[in-house]
Parts: sequence; structure tokens; C-alpha cells
Amino acid sequence: MIVDDPDTLAEISAVFHAYEAALLANDTATLDAMFLHTCATVRYGVAEVQCGIDEVRAFRSVQQPFERTLSRTLITTYGRDTAIASTLFRRPDFPGQVGRQMQTWIRTPDGWRVAAAHVSMMDEAG
Repeated sequence: MIVDDPDTLAEISAVFHAYEAALLANDTATLDAMFLHTCATVRYGVAEVQCGIDEVRAFRSVQQPFERTLSRTLITTYGRDTAIASTLFRRPDFPGQVGRQMQTWIRTPDGWRVAAAHVSMMDEAG
């Protein structure tokens, strides 16, 4: 298995940044398209748990736009069909805290999709 194949890394990096743009724009249609549409899709959020695409969709449907900045983003590819994206983020509405986000992306016949995600917050000093 090749780790961080340059072509695969460039491809998923572009997809990751498109996801971030859709997230900040609260573009629910694009975000929905970027998740794997199965009951096995999991998203652990700051204060909620979604198991299956229907729960992810229900969560996204009531979210409001927000601002954030990313730092220490690391995307690692494993072979040509799997990637892990990790990043820290800061939001003005969570002063003194840093957010952590990890996503498992898999390549499908329809393109890259998030199969699992975890988002959490911690004190900045932690």
C-alpha cells in the first residue's frame, strides 16, 4: 500500500477544502452529497451522535452558518481509496476553546465520501 500517493493526496485535499467551503456556507445539499449514504455512516459531533445518513441529514438540516479557521490540517492517504483528514479549528462563538475534527474519506464510484467523522471541543490550554 502506498501512503500519501501525490495524485490521491491532491485529489482528496481538494475535496476536503470543498467540504470546508460548503460547511461555512451551510450548503446542506453539497454536504449531504459528501457523506456516504448508508446506515453505517457515523458522525460524532460536539454534543450529539448521528448514526446513519438519515441522522446526519437531520442534524445538518437545522444548523446555522458559522465562522471558523483551520490549523494543523493533516490529510493522509492509504492506497488510492482511503484517506484520513485531521484538523484543528477555532470559532469566535467558542472563545478559549479549540475544536478537533477527524474524517475518514473513502473513494466510491460517485467520488470521495465521508464514512465517519468526529468533532469535539476542548479548552485551548488543554
